[in-house]
Amino acid sequence: MTKQRVWQLDALRGLALLNMLAYHGMYDWVYVFGHASAWYDISAARCHIWQQYICWSFILLSGYSFTLAHRPLKNGLIVAGCAAVLTIVTVGFMPSESIWFGVLHLNAAAVLLSCLARPLLDKIPAAPGLAVCAALFALTNQLPWGWLGFERWHLAALPAGWYSANLFWLGLPDLTRFASADYFPLLPWVFLFWCGLFLARLWRPRAGQAPAALRPLCAIGGRTLLVYMLHQPVIYGALLAWTALHG
Repeated sequence: MTKQRVWQLDALRGLALLNMLAYHGMYDWVYVFGHASAWYDISAARCHIWQQYICWSFILLSGYSFTLAHRPLKNGLIVAGCAAVLTIVTVGFMPSESIWFGVLHLNAAAVLLSCLARPLLDKIPAAPGLAVCAALFALTNQLPWGWLGFERWHLAALPAGWYSANLFWLGLPDLTRFASADYFPLLPWVFLFWCGLFLARLWRPRAGQAPAALRPLCAIGGRTLLVYMLHQPVIYGALLAWTALHG
């Protein structure tokens, strides 16, 4: 018997993946191949909101999916291996776009940490756990940049000494000597991952067959890791071919 999936999650992942493909396609078009764009500017608020939607979606859904996984430890190790490959490839072939602790590294670390902490996490009531993790995510949102606070609301500056050891994986990077093209440290993002974990206890749709119109989206969303690992080489290759053909 074929295992039924929670199609709502696959549809949401598929939507986030399509947005990721469009966002990274535009990034490569503008910042790697040097084409002008009247509206795509990563420093603009509209692009920042778009990028944050993609990131938040993936991390929340990863936390939610953790509760559904039969072998989360194995899944975490697979993602960790993919993250290591991503670092090796970017450092070796695209050093200006090196990724030292991106969203895959975060996902692997959050899954493995959650496996260790699961006995404790299981004892925390869902609603208070969700509320506390959301508050901690908001409070530590700007931790990697030396602040407590969310986005542009800076509540307090943090001691510079906290960052001297360059614990970039934790969320305390020394930005004078650390850079990563994709950067998602444990703090604050593990709290968003745990928001998804607690949300799964409060809302659990039934597994079943997706509506016909959404099945292509669900098919994409059911292969998130494969699409993520392949999308940049495919996009880069397509844009390289386009540039070669059109000058």
